[in-house]
Amino acid sequence: MSSRDRTIDLAPPEEKAFLIAVDEGKDPGWSAEESLAELASLAVTAGAEVVGAEWQNRRHIDPNWYLGKGKAAELEQARAETGFTLLIADDELSPSQQRALEELLGVKVLDRSGLILDIFAQHARTHEGRLQVELAQLEYQLPRLTRMWTHLSRTGGGIGTRGPGESQLETDRRLIRARIAKLKERVDDVRRSREVTARARDRRLTSTVAIVGYTNAGKSSLLNALCGTEAAHAEDKLFATLDPTSRTVRLGDGQSVIVTDTVGFIHKLPHQLVDAFRATLEEVARADLLLEVVDVADRHREEHRKTVQSVLDELGAGDKPRVVAWNKSDLLGSATADPDAVAPVIGDSVLVSARTGFGLDALRARIATELADLWEEVDVTLPYREGELLSRVRERGTVEIDYRPDEVRVSGRVAPALAGELRAAAERARTVDAGSR
Repeated sequence: MSSRDRTIDLAPPEEKAFLIAVDEGKDPGWSAEESLAELASLAVTAGAEVVGAEWQNRRHIDPNWYLGKGKAAELEQARAETGFTLLIADDELSPSQQRALEELLGVKVLDRSGLILDIFAQHARTHEGRLQVELAQLEYQLPRLTRMWTHLSRTGGGIGTRGPGESQLETDRRLIRARIAKLKERVDDVRRSREVTARARDRRLTSTVAIVGYTNAGKSSLLNALCGTEAAHAEDKLFATLDPTSRTVRLGDGQSVIVTDTVGFIHKLPHQLVDAFRATLEEVARADLLLEVVDVADRHREEHRKTVQSVLDELGAGDKPRVVAWNKSDLLGSATADPDAVAPVIGDSVLVSARTGFGLDALRARIATELADLWEEVDVTLPYREGELLSRVRERGTVEIDYRPDEVRVSGRVAPALAGELRAAAERARTVDAGSR
């Protein structure tokens, strides 16, 4: 074979991952084994090959080894058998636990938080998303920085070992803290920019809906289905979409809303991510209505909903009005695979399928009804010169418009701010008419 026939594969080799977990019995309905299955999906999403897993029932996590010391020692045999090069723990490890396992096994050690951060780093596509991921990564790495410099003090201390390691470590800490401060300023700029956009939407009196839910529940697919376009990137992977996407969705009768797809939540979501993505997630707090997407075919859907509720509570949006879309109904049977079949609506919940289109009209109607319930009743008469206001009423409200020879009667339900404008315009018209008599 000549040199010109040779090809060089520059792709990094796939890492072989071994997963570990501790079941303390604190999470009913969500065992360590089931949590490990989700961790395996995360590892595959990050690009690793899962070669094995082990979990242990313990009253408390071991402060030194995470697993018990004996179980940790058994990992050496597992490494010999599987050849794993990466150990991933299902809970957040302390720096000392991470260092102890690395020294014992001679492989890289990550925890669930570090793995999720790595996936976020891979999937962030916009400048805003990359900023927020980098901030989360640095805040996660800062307390773990000591383990990176253990090679400088392996001789056990003494003359010649004290200064350089500490000096380098402190230098790196200062650099990371300075970078964190700069990133926080830039993320604050993102927040202010979003606030300006939100105020502009408020002036246009456009209702807003934020899509929330567990990762891979089909949030982006549902937004695409509601829009009728490929508005958001959708893929059958955990955290396929990080960057928020906002699109106008028509609900019928001329009414439209702005719907924003937000980052998915997950069990044991790293708090650094919630903090870093707060500028993005504030779209949830600002929205008039939440559209919670649930994978109806997932047997852990109730546990997933609890996780979503926990994050919403942390964001101060836990009590917001919401509509629940039980997605992926096509996986339940042929009856729900027909997009023209009538979808059941129970309270604020609708059974839908983003893939087939089943239940989308019922979902649009439910969203419109829920928004209308937030609106106010109006019954006013306006002069024809209020054409711009009348145009917005037709687009933003559920109203009847009666065109008379000299005036227009508007009756129905509209957003509170728009109701105020209508009443003010009607009062101005009465004042003008009274003055002209």
